[in-house]
Amino acid sequence: MRSILLVCCALALFVSCSEYQKVLKEADVKAKYEMAEKLYNEGDYKRAIRLFEQIAPAYVGKPQGERVMFFFADSYFKNGDYYLSGYQFERFVKSYPRSDKIQEASFLGAKSYYHLSPRYSLDQTETDKALLKLQTFINNYSESEYFEEANAMARELTTKKEKKEIEIAKQFNKLGEFNLPVLISAITAFDNFITDNPGSVYREEALYYRIEAATRLAVNSTEDKKKERLEEALDSYNNLMRYFPETKFKQEADKLAETIRQELGAFTTSLSK
Repeated sequence: MRSILLVCCALALFVSCSEYQKVLKEADVKAKYEMAEKLYNEGDYKRAIRLFEQIAPAYVGKPQGERVMFFFADSYFKNGDYYLSGYQFERFVKSYPRSDKIQEASFLGAKSYYHLSPRYSLDQTETDKALLKLQTFINNYSESEYFEEANAMARELTTKKEKKEIEIAKQFNKLGEFNLPVLISAITAFDNFITDNPGSVYREEALYYRIEAATRLAVNSTEDKKKERLEEALDSYNNLMRYFPETKFKQEADKLAETIRQELGAFTTSLSK
């Protein structure tokens, strides 16, 4: 029985492939459309795409064109070809702004770019594009069934960009151990991050590492700049304590604050002599 079943499956597959190859080569657009939709419904997106590629131009401006174009874009999406699905969904949205599928197409187009977003350490051009698409969808379709998922994806991509920013600032801070002027760039980077990302999950981290960079810079400054920089470093500590009184960096921050106060005390004593 198993052998008979295997033979039947192989025969069915052969017939299916033969039929597909026949339709692929013939000029009958209707037959190609029917085969493409059949393959799409069966989840055979790769073969469906080849047929949709052939027939899409023939359906431009025709009633079936909307259906063909959506299936074409969605086949790319379900096949994991996100560059092409993003492009095709954009075409669909521009061509059929009154379609019943407009929300889904807009969402899937944005989700295509979401899937193209690389890891945080790489160039984030695709992430910016995805965020723009997602925000446009969120603004236009606040009642959509896809609204919450779009918001979640936008938050994830925003956090990824914040991760890149904070890691760059921390890298400046690390380089500043061997090159003090770089600490000024680190402090500026942390300040920009804190200002630009008030609700970031990395805000606490940015506030702490700003103390670290400011303390190191102050302690190693020339006498004419030291007092001002020490006071600025102490202000950084106070900011962290104000916003995150139970901070996970409390032990390290307290040690830095003690160093700052000792340096300020020593600095004041030396001036009084």
